[in-house]
Amino acid sequence: MDSNFGVDMDNSGQDVQLQEDFAPSQLGTKQYWDDAYQRELETFRDIGDVGEIWFGEESITRVLGWLEKKRFPMDSAVLDIGTGNGLFLVKLAEHGFTNLTGIDYSAASIELSKCILEKEGIFGVTLKEMDFLRSPEDLRSFDLCIDKGTFDAITLNADSVMDNKACYTTTLRRALRIGGFFVITSCNWTKEQLLHIFSHGFRFLEELPTPRFQFGGKTGNAVTVLIFERIPSVLPS
Repeated sequence: MDSNFGVDMDNSGQDVQLQEDFAPSQLGTKQYWDDAYQRELETFRDIGDVGEIWFGEESITRVLGWLEKKRFPMDSAVLDIGTGNGLFLVKLAEHGFTNLTGIDYSAASIELSKCILEKEGIFGVTLKEMDFLRSPEDLRSFDLCIDKGTFDAITLNADSVMDNKACYTTTLRRALRIGGFFVITSCNWTKEQLLHIFSHGFRFLEELPTPRFQFGGKTGNAVTVLIFERIPSVLPS
């Protein structure tokens, strides 16, 4: 979804309406991801293929570049939300990060991540089978939370889009320490929509550049990457 389309603006430049112009999908169901990661796990065991990288390897490189520019301490507590095959954790570990946690609600995803990390000779990474929307109270005090497509997926659930968005932001406020950072990569939500969704308890810092395209006389981005800082919230967290 183009990050410049889907938002109506009045003459003052203020958002008039934040459209949600994508349909619910099976990608929003746990069954889909259980089946997908079970297939990838079996394929990895057969031929060593690590499976699909959402948004491509450049999506990982882009965030790593930002972390390097900001000189993030290597012992920062990092949470990978919806870790999938764990490749982001692999790249973070290879860059020297030592306090890494990956969570996913698919048991097959966690098993696949363990296998890939072990193959790469990376140990000491914490992996948990856990639904971020229903995570325990002790999921707290992270310096950095990373989401690469997970928010997209959970908001494709046909039954509870609004509830899932509210639950996600509440859980994120709890998991991330004040002054910590949140990096989200999305192909479903525009920059304006994400700014609205994460308007309570977060301060927008910057947008990372992504490839642009032209269609119908308009220019936009297929993927949006935003950086937020956790700030004190007026809402209960």
